[in-house]
Amino acid sequence: MKNNDFSILLTSFLSKYLPGQRNLSNNTIISYRDNFKLFLTYCLNVKKIRIETIQLHDINRKTVLDFLEWIETKRSCGISTRNQRLAAFKSFFHYVAAEVPDYLFQCQQIASIPMKRSAGRETHYFSPEGMNKLLLQPDTRTWKGRRDHALLSLLYDSAARVQELVDLKIGDIRLEDPMVVNISGKGRKLRTVPLCSITADIVRGYITELNKRTYCNLNSPLFQNSRKSKLTRAGVAGILKKYLDQMVVNNLSLFIPGKVSPHCLRHSKAIHLLRSGVPLIYIRDFLGHASVTTTEIYAKVDSLEKQKAIEMAYPVQSSEKIPVWEKDKDLISWLSDFCT
Repeated sequence: MKNNDFSILLTSFLSKYLPGQRNLSNNTIISYRDNFKLFLTYCLNVKKIRIETIQLHDINRKTVLDFLEWIETKRSCGISTRNQRLAAFKSFFHYVAAEVPDYLFQCQQIASIPMKRSAGRETHYFSPEGMNKLLLQPDTRTWKGRRDHALLSLLYDSAARVQELVDLKIGDIRLEDPMVVNISGKGRKLRTVPLCSITADIVRGYITELNKRTYCNLNSPLFQNSRKSKLTRAGVAGILKKYLDQMVVNNLSLFIPGKVSPHCLRHSKAIHLLRSGVPLIYIRDFLGHASVTTTEIYAKVDSLEKQKAIEMAYPVQSSEKIPVWEKDKDLISWLSDFCT
């Protein structure tokens, strides 16, 4: 493996180790694959190294650090993305250390690169009224509008991650009452999420019409593009942006939170459940979180919002109205006598 050790080990890592020994989901493997595709692009375009000549000894601690700096500065990636890329390298070189002990020190050097800490990201979410305004934007007189209406309604009501939504098949929806959706989440963990009656009627009507418009079976994508293929994450983001832009045109900007992505609808559902009195432990299961600690972020966000509301309702006195106790000679005398 002297001349092509990197290519052999990377191929084995992606095609055998991750799916076979680690039993990782296909989405996780794709994420790892995309990391190394980007790294090879970096080597070719920035380092001017021909891809076919890259060897294992070329990838050391400095190489990885330079790559991480490049994706942050040149590609404007956030710290979370940077840490995800680093995690892929660490996993690969953990595998390399076991397969080729000759490179153990090099692997340890890369494994010791610390994850970068970041400030907590602000959680953006719609108010219940804002969510209703968004769901009123699609033109349900058209087929595409009815599809988009069903998509946004299900994305919010199920609190699904966008990847979970695009992976849904028609067979994942139970059409009989009580209507539920079976979601395959991170790590291929399955959860069953109930739908409210309004969303159930919207999705049921959409599936009935979809079956009439095109040939479908239980394994067909639930949400399809014009080519009858499943929508992509970018496609869902594009649909959401279309209706956000429409809200701006309709003078509804007031109802749009600061920064909106498909994940914002998941945050919105969690906050609305919390404010309805649903215990965190149930919200954890609804969202598919591994630990309630992850779900606690919504309790903190809600507490901060309540604090802001209280401060606005009962403003603190201005500094001019607050007495300056150092100038109160009687108080100072009393304190002096008290302390003696």
